[in-house]
Amino acid sequence: MISRLAGTLIEREATRVVVDCGGVGYDVVCSQYTMAALPADGERVVLHVFTQASENKIGLIGFADRAERALFDLLITVKNVGPSTAVAILSGSSPRDIATLIAREDVAGLTRIKGVGKKTAELLVVELHEKCELLVLGWNADGSLRGTAALASSAIKPVKKSGRHAMLDSVASALVGMGWRPAEADAAIAEITPEQLEDASIETLLRQALRSMPR
Repeated sequence: MISRLAGTLIEREATRVVVDCGGVGYDVVCSQYTMAALPADGERVVLHVFTQASENKIGLIGFADRAERALFDLLITVKNVGPSTAVAILSGSSPRDIATLIAREDVAGLTRIKGVGKKTAELLVVELHEKCELLVLGWNADGSLRGTAALASSAIKPVKKSGRHAMLDSVASALVGMGWRPAEADAAIAEITPEQLEDASIETLLRQALRSMPR
């Protein structure tokens, strides 16, 4: 499974490019966001890649940065949103702007993206608004990701045995994994009260902790 290509950009069309890697040319489909970020022909390019395999063919979809790839991975989990539709959605704006629309449950804003109807916009909001809110909170101001795109889950192990609630250790571990310093993670965790822990999920606590992190 190909997940990254680093080589020379040798051809481009409206929605695809060819990248030469050691004498082998790889045909890669890209969103308009990625196409706009590509270097000139003949220059070195690095693309994060999604490999789409079917009975008849293997296709490659390339992304200029990890932020776009992270949002793509979320989009294709939504019913009736396949890789091609996800690329069309990503062509409508920057990953950060699209994720923000979903996080804010802005159906009207999403329908202004070419190819996104009301039903699809509603599905995106219903299924992804919390995940996109976490994604946006985990991005730097320039839209780049802080550490891994995979955020908190019940499988996250604590950073250390601190004597505090296990869920708080899991949130602290997620913050450190996203690139924050342990001291910053501990400071954010300290603001969560025992009352807020009641019936809270790790995602909810992580979202709250991210809001208090320094920018």
